[in-house]
Amino acid sequence: MKKYTAPSLLLMIVLVAFPQISETIYTPSLPDISVELGASNSSVQLTLSIYFIGFALGVFCWGWISDFIGRRPAMLGGLFVYGIGSLLCFYSESIYLLLASRFIQAFGAATGSVITQTILRESVSGSKRHAMFAQISAVIAFTPAVGPLIGGWVDQALGFRAVFFVLVIMSVLLFIYTFFSLSETMDVSTRTRVAIFPVAKRIVSSPRVLIFGLLIGGINGILFSYYSEAPFIFIEYFHMTPGFYGFLGIIVAVASIIGAMISKRLLTRLQPESIIHLGCFVMMIGSLLLALVSILTIMPNTMLMICMLITIFIMLLGASIALPNCLSLALIDFYDVIGTAGAIFSLGYYLLVSLVTTGISLLHNGSLMTMPLYFLVISVLMWGLGKKFIIRREAP
Repeated sequence: MKKYTAPSLLLMIVLVAFPQISETIYTPSLPDISVELGASNSSVQLTLSIYFIGFALGVFCWGWISDFIGRRPAMLGGLFVYGIGSLLCFYSESIYLLLASRFIQAFGAATGSVITQTILRESVSGSKRHAMFAQISAVIAFTPAVGPLIGGWVDQALGFRAVFFVLVIMSVLLFIYTFFSLSETMDVSTRTRVAIFPVAKRIVSSPRVLIFGLLIGGINGILFSYYSEAPFIFIEYFHMTPGFYGFLGIIVAVASIIGAMISKRLLTRLQPESIIHLGCFVMMIGSLLLALVSILTIMPNTMLMICMLITIFIMLLGASIALPNCLSLALIDFYDVIGTAGAIFSLGYYLLVSLVTTGISLLHNGSLMTMPLYFLVISVLMWGLGKKFIIRREAP
C-alpha cells in the first residue's frame, strides 16, 4: 500500500486532543449551568452522558464515511458539525436544547479521534508510527487537566456561556488550520471495503472482546463520572471556586502518566493480562478507601478533602495501569479488519461510558457517599471480570 506524506505531528496532536478538551472544559460550570437554566443537577450531568452517545455514533459514522469521501473531507465535515454544535451550546436557553447541542458537538468532534488514527496508520509505518502514537499519547495524558483548568477560570471570570464560546473560537481555528495543513492520505486505488455485519458478528461472538469492551467502558465510565460528579462535591460541598477546581484536573493527568509508566515497566516482568488484573485491584482498593474516607464527615473539611483527593488519585492510578493493556489486547484477533472492527468496538464501549455516566447522574443526591459507593460497585465488578474471564492468549 502506498504511504502518503504524513501530516505534521502538531496537527495530529491538536486534532486528536480537542475532543477530550471539549468533554471536560465545561465541567467546572455544571453548578452554574444548573442555576442559570433552572435545571436539576442530575439533568445537567446528562450533558456529559449525551456527549458520549454522540461521540460513539460519530466515531462509527465518520470512520465509515471517510472510506467513501476521503479523510480530508471527512475531517473538515466533522469540524464543521462540531462548530455548529458548539455555537448551539453557546446559545442554549434550556437544558433540552443544551442536551441536543452537546450531542451534535460530540458527533462532530468524533472525527478528530477516528480520522486522525486512520491517517496515521495509512501514512506512517514502522517505528516512526509507533513513535508518533507514543508522542500523541503522552500529550493526551495532559488534556483531561487542560479542559477543567481553562473552563474553571473562564467560568469564574466571564460565566459559563463564555466557556462554550471558547469552543466556538477553537472550532473556527481548527477548521482553518486543518483546511490549509491537511492533505488527503487515502489511497483509493488500493482501497478495499469490509462488510460491517460479518465483523460485528465476529465481535459479539468473542467473549474475550466483550470482556475487554466492558473493562474499557467501565474504566472510562468511572473517569468521566468523576468529571460529572466532582464539581458538585468540590464546588458546592467544599466551596471551591471554579478556577481553583480546574487545577484538580492535574490529579487525573498525573495519575494517567504515572499509571502508564508503571504499566510499561511491569510489561518486562508480567503478562498484560496480569497487569490488567493488578490495575483493577488497585482501582478497587482506591474506591474502597474513598468510600471509607467519605464516611468521616466529622473530620475538618480541609483534611476530608485532602484524603478524598489522595484516594481518588489511587483509584485513577489503577485505572491508568489497566487501560493501556486493555486497549492493546482487545482486537488482537481482528487485524485483518482492524479499521471496521475498531469502529464497531469503539461504538460499543463509548455507549457503555455513556451508560455509566448516566448512572451517576440518576443517583446524584448531594451526598458525599454516592460517588464512592458507585465507583466501588463498578470496580468490584470489573476486578471480578478481570479475574475470572480474561484468558491469556497462547503464544504462536
